[in-house]
Formats: sequence, C-alpha cells, structure tokens
Amino acid sequence: MSKAKELTATSGGVTAAKGFEAGGVFAGIKTPGEDKYDLGIVRSAEPCSVAGTFTRNSIYSPSVTVCKDVVSRGTARAVVANSGCANTSVGEQGLIDARETASLAAGYLGVEADEVLVASTGVIGEELPMALIRRHIPAIDVSGDGGNLFAKSIMTTDTHEKEHAVSYTASDGSEVTVGGCAKGAGMIHPNMATMLAFITTDADVDQPYLQSCLSDAVNRTFNQIDVDGDQSTNDTVAVLANGMSGAPRVCGKDDDSELFEAALHEVCKHLARSLARDGEGAQHLITAVVEGAHSDDDARKAARSVVASLLVKTAVYGRDPNWGRIMMAIGKTAIPLDESKIRVFINDIQIVEDGKAIAFNTQSVVSALGEDEVTLKAQLFVGDGYGEAWGCDLTEEYVVFNSAYTT
Repeated sequence: MSKAKELTATSGGVTAAKGFEAGGVFAGIKTPGEDKYDLGIVRSAEPCSVAGTFTRNSIYSPSVTVCKDVVSRGTARAVVANSGCANTSVGEQGLIDARETASLAAGYLGVEADEVLVASTGVIGEELPMALIRRHIPAIDVSGDGGNLFAKSIMTTDTHEKEHAVSYTASDGSEVTVGGCAKGAGMIHPNMATMLAFITTDADVDQPYLQSCLSDAVNRTFNQIDVDGDQSTNDTVAVLANGMSGAPRVCGKDDDSELFEAALHEVCKHLARSLARDGEGAQHLITAVVEGAHSDDDARKAARSVVASLLVKTAVYGRDPNWGRIMMAIGKTAIPLDESKIRVFINDIQIVEDGKAIAFNTQSVVSALGEDEVTLKAQLFVGDGYGEAWGCDLTEEYVVFNSAYTT
C-alpha cells in the first residue's frame, strides 16, 4: 500500500474511532473462568455505513443471516456478539433467537433492531441460551474504554485478544481512525469473504465503496490465512463507518480514499496475522511470500497453498528444511510457472536456484526454522504478481485439543 507510511498506530481497537463505545460481560455461556467474557456490544453514536463479508460454507449460522440482512440495507448502529455457542445447525429456533438477540440489544441501546449486527461463535449444534442473554445484555457497561472487553467477549480458544487501530491525517487536516478486533484460533481457512472481525471508523464512506474496499482488503488478508484448512460456519467480517471525524467523504479515486484503503488494509492485515500466529497449539507464525507470478491472484493462490499444506506445517514444526514440500504446494495450484526458474528461500537463506537445490548450511536453515516467525519465499520469474499468506505450524497440541473439544 503506497500510503501505508502515512499511517500511525494507535490504541483502542473498536473504540479507537470517534463515536464508538463497547463493552463485554460474562453471561455464563462459556465455562466460568478467570478473566472470561462471552457477551459483548459495540455501539456508534451516529448511524453508520456498513459493509460485510461472510462465510461461503453451505451450512451457516442464522446469526450470519441476520448480519447479511443488516448489510443489505446499508446502515447499522451496533453489534452484539457472543462466544461459547455458534447458533448453527439448530433449525428454525436459531433465526428466532438471533433476531431476539438483536431486538434485546436494540432496546437496551435505544436503536432499531434492524440496525444491529448479530454474531455468534463457539460449539456448533447448540441453541443460544436466551435466558442468559436476556438477563445479561442490560448488564453490559458500554463505554469509550470498553473495546478490550468486547474483544475478550468474542474469544473462544484464543489465548489472547486481537486488536489494532491506525490513524491518518485527511486532506482537510482532520484525523481519521480505523480500528478493529478479531477472534479465531481454530477452524480457520476463511473463504468469504469460528473467525469474526469487527472494524470501526470515523471516516465518512460511501456504502458501495465501503463494501468494495472491505471485499478487497479481506481477499488480501483474512482470506490469505490458514490454521487447519477448515472453514467455519460463522465467518463474519463487518466494518461500520460513522463519519464523525468530519473529514471529507471518501468515494474512491482521491488521496483521502487511498489513505482510507491503506488504513483498512493495515488493520485487516494486522488482525489476520494475529489470528494465524495464535492458531491452536501453534509455535510458529508462517509467512509465505510469492514473487514474480503471472498475476497477483496467482501469487496469492500459491502463497495460501503453502501455508495451508499440512506437510509444510509439519516441516516447520519439526524444523525440517524439506523444500520439496514448498515446491509441491505451489505446483498443485496449477498456476502458470516454469520450474527451471524457481528460487526458494527460508528466512532469507536461499536453498533453491533454477528449480534445484543449491549448497546451503543445513544447520543454519534448521536454526531459522526455530524462530518465532518463519518466512517461506518463492520467486517464480514468470510475471510481476505478488502475494502473501499467513499460517502456523501443526503440533501435537492441536490434535490433542481438538480430539476432545466438547468433552
């Protein structure tokens, strides 16, 4: 992003932007525990343009249905989200409960029910515990300092909350902020657009343009991560823009629009990397970089294939410089390439030239594979396409954890 250098990191997550408040409580949906939250709200002081991307899984939560309905109308004021229950595969009751949840939040916040996005995450096949939700929505203290509590409230197997925010100076001198939070550690192989992300901004953004910006950012970030190859029934990424910065309206093809796009992309990328780094049982963040592909789409496809490969994941976990697995993962995408031109690097140590192994210090590569972040780079030399993707290694802990998820 050419405007990325004009962005400044800031704190606050979903409440970093002007006019947004949030909060979270423990309602008893999840098993009690220290510092646990499972029900949260985000509210804007003014109506927002809204955009969203959602799971393409043919089985999806009625909570997603409610979100899609709100996004289709183009305006929103709030988000209500729970963890501990996905509200999926529960029949007609799921939609009844999702709509009641929106109505309960709307009544508490003083907004319309059709302005409230609803999101759920957790175990599939269980109905929302509506008695707990009815009792605890009014107990949520919504404030400008509550972004972190909301981020906690959407966590399931995450080991920590994921938040990020950036600001920039618009053409009229106004400060514009984009902030957000996300959750997800397992069942992560998004195709949108168990992954949820909510982004807020005080920019004034034309709704169709906002949807276009979000879809592009999601394709380049959230859709480029992989933990375990499984696609959730509840994946949702939503962005709300309330215009309270006072900056000029952004509609595309101007400097302010470029800055907004860069800020949205930066927040999405940071959150996406955080999700991959926190994969269940993960010890390493894997970054795959593909340069010189026929197109950006081909490069992103190849990079995602590398981070999604179970054989690549296990090689990183075992610190095994088995570069043939990287070649395999790129080749199985069937993108245009010339094997005789390919170079491969592990943390900037070159191990392949012209599609063949070259002399390298094995111990140096083994040591590089032991670092917290491992970058696998392939140069294809068949075009100018560039792509990145993020994943994590596959460990025994992932297998043990998910073999007894509900027991």
